[in-house]
Amino acid sequence: MIRMTTTPRTLPLAATLLTASVALYMVLVAFGNITDFGTNQQFVRHVLAMDTTFKDEDLMWRAITSRPLQDAAYVAIIVWETVAALVLCYGTWLWARRDHVRARRFSTYGLLMVMLLFGAGFIGIGGEWFSMWQSGDWNGLDAATRVFTFSGIVLIVNHLPSGPARQADVT
Repeated sequence: MIRMTTTPRTLPLAATLLTASVALYMVLVAFGNITDFGTNQQFVRHVLAMDTTFKDEDLMWRAITSRPLQDAAYVAIIVWETVAALVLCYGTWLWARRDHVRARRFSTYGLLMVMLLFGAGFIGIGGEWFSMWQSGDWNGLDAATRVFTFSGIVLIVNHLPSGPARQADVT
């Protein structure tokens, strides 16, 4: 008879490392958007202006061509990314300190912020409302879907039960 024991530390370690991965990603995204403001500013401007879509007259009324409004939307995205990154870094720190209740809460806040940005913001609003899916040049749906999916998986891992060690007999 072989006794197998799973330790209660394995799942929190996974939650820590996965939360840290999303935190790192968001730190790099926010940092890149702050230090290289112009690159993704052009992306946001083109998506909102809908200038590379099929130009369907039934949809073009949705376009936002005002540069100040486009730039305000971009700054709001950067602020959201930065706050999400900070919340996820704090969640990671709490996981590392083994404060699992607070770590789970703050990681959830940060992961939901990421999922709202990439899901509702980029996939929903950008992809559908502004028809980003029609653009060959300014289409970020694949990247947004990857980030949304990865964040969702990390959210699930963060909420898996990590109770006391269990022992199973293997014969």
